Amino acid sequence: MYLPKHFEVSEDDTAALLSKGGFGHLVTPAPDGSMEVTSMPLLYDADRHSLVGHMSRPNPHWQYTAEAESVVVIPVVDAYVTPEYYPSKKETEKVVPTWNYQIINVYGQLQAHDDRDWLLDHVTKLTNHHEVGRPKEWKVTDAPEKFIAMQLKGIVGVELSISRVVAKAKLNQNRTAEDRTGVIRGLEQGTRPEQETAAHMVAIGLDNG
Repeated sequence: MYLPKHFEVSEDDTAALLSKGGFGHLVTPAPDGSMEVTSMPLLYDADRHSLVGHMSRPNPHWQYTAEAESVVVIPVVDAYVTPEYYPSKKETEKVVPTWNYQIINVYGQLQAHDDRDWLLDHVTKLTNHHEVGRPKEWKVTDAPEKFIAMQLKGIVGVELSISRVVAKAKLNQNRTAEDRTGVIRGLEQGTRPEQETAAHMVAIGLDNG
């Protein structure tokens, strides 16, 4: 990943983002030289320093676990930025559109898990992670046991043993504080992804007030 110094993310912030897991895109070289891509929800396993997920059994991707390194791309936030948000536009007109985003690339060796107990434990943890805090938390045990057993037969678990993590935050750090604030205020009035990007910029200290 091309990573200019001003777009780097600290080790602590990278670790915090990784621990949240999220929806990622797993990319692995296939035997024929092509690139296989599968998108899935992922959880971070701190004890094993790995990302875990699952995919449909008919998907051949889980079988590509030999020598080649895989990468999981996890988007954090992203939004289009119009030049109209920059106060400096009125002064110089020397502005162009851009795209703000934060992303994590997680590299490592892929392995498959085709064990019922592993899969049940995984989907239980994944479900609990996303159900927590809801007015009525659904649990795997709410469904009939035989039904869950049938569902587990249709998936295969995957685990990426992490070798390195690279995070990039391109969020107008190369603009003035005034321009960054203008972008934040503009995005706050936009769509939900734009609002989330604005909130993220504020959270990491890019708001000038």
